[in-house]
Amino acid sequence: MQPQVISSQDLFARALENNEGVLASNGALRVLTGQRTGRSPKDKYIVRDSVTESKVAWGGMNQEISPETFEQIWQEAHSSLYAHPIYEDRLQVGSHPSYHTTVHVQCNFAWHTLFCQDLFIVPEVPLAKTEWHLINATYYTPDASKYGLNGHAAVVLDFTHKRVLICGTHYAGEMKKAMFSVLNFLLPDQDVLPMHCAANKGADGKTTLFFGLSGTGKTTLSADPDRQLIGDDEHGWSSDGIFNFEGGCYAKCIRLSKEGEPLIWDAIRQGSIMENVVLDANGVPDYDDASITENTRVVYPLDFIPGRATELVHGHPNSVVFLTCDLFGVLPPVARLNHDQVIDYFLTGYTALVGSTEFGAGKGIKTTFSACFGAPFFARPPQEYAALLVKRLKETGAEVYLVNTGWGGGSYGEGGERFPLKVTRRIISAITSGEIRNCHYEKLQPFNLDIPTALGDISSSTLNPRLVWNTEKYQEAADKLLDLFMHHKG
Repeated sequence: MQPQVISSQDLFARALENNEGVLASNGALRVLTGQRTGRSPKDKYIVRDSVTESKVAWGGMNQEISPETFEQIWQEAHSSLYAHPIYEDRLQVGSHPSYHTTVHVQCNFAWHTLFCQDLFIVPEVPLAKTEWHLINATYYTPDASKYGLNGHAAVVLDFTHKRVLICGTHYAGEMKKAMFSVLNFLLPDQDVLPMHCAANKGADGKTTLFFGLSGTGKTTLSADPDRQLIGDDEHGWSSDGIFNFEGGCYAKCIRLSKEGEPLIWDAIRQGSIMENVVLDANGVPDYDDASITENTRVVYPLDFIPGRATELVHGHPNSVVFLTCDLFGVLPPVARLNHDQVIDYFLTGYTALVGSTEFGAGKGIKTTFSACFGAPFFARPPQEYAALLVKRLKETGAEVYLVNTGWGGGSYGEGGERFPLKVTRRIISAITSGEIRNCHYEKLQPFNLDIPTALGDISSSTLNPRLVWNTEKYQEAADKLLDLFMHHKG
């Protein structure tokens, strides 16, 4: 069928007409993604050829597929795509005038193309041609046994022919992370550090970066009414500043409240899309209901955030935050890192899977290590990204802080409690304002971390986990975490 380029308003209406979703009481489109309510990392592949052979850290997350096999799958998927209605657009990924790419998106679901319009950057002047071609062939299921795949879904990146194929899954986050992975592979060759982080800036123009896996607080903490949001998930750091890869936000909805996250709450309206959020009989969202998945999501354009930063490129950060969700309850709520520690924490990427974004990860919370705070999206050796990060830190003098949004006073499920959002926001405020630079510090062993002895109205027992724990039990839990660190450092 002939592809159709239509406006976001018409895509919204077409999705409802096609019964791809329903209208919620808040005006948003609610869709269900079926069995796969998260990414499928075991079904992601990179075409192994002369372009990628020596640059990709093969193995683990980076699975290879031959050019010949991919070509067969692509042709089958392409035929399936054109056997059904196609909704398309030509969009930009990356706001920097010099460091971005363009993509021709073609999808069988109207809401998938609307998702891309919400999340990527809609150019002011329509693009006549694009560098990349992404197809989301909704109705095509690849033959796993025939092609040697792990399952009946596939996300494939072909850097030689600049193609992305997504099939066998309705989860829209695959499109977002596929293009993120593309830039993460390409930009280091241009001396640009791609980052899995949120970013915002204050009235003084100073920016802050928030690195972290899903569920650790990137979106929540960067959406601050007193600061301008730059973006909530994907950025680049070049020699002239930081820039957003995206034109929208993809926020988690689980346990969302107007009081806790007012900016996100107000952004969920007509034009936004809610994934797998439970609605009551009147179409009212129940954000506390995780019966479909903990990974409930909403996508909306950045324009839905009042007062957001509109410049294409922003100044260098004066502070960088590594968010970790510690299940052991032994890490402090905040610590200052030196450059050696920055490398260690960046390469290990210690945190917890909280409401996992990955298909098949199961329920509950568990410890995880993910290099670069996003291993599935960074195809090069993680040391390349770490070296570029330290280079930028040395060039700019930005300070790095480890912020624990997880448990304190005990381990998860064993008497510990998660740090209140109010406390974490107070810490972030001290970091962004520079208040924390004037604190007195002490060493927290056995981690050799510099922690403030006092910080405003936050109690010393909150700042230093040793003051709450039984000494022997703290040491025992800390040693367990240190053993895991050593194992993942290799």
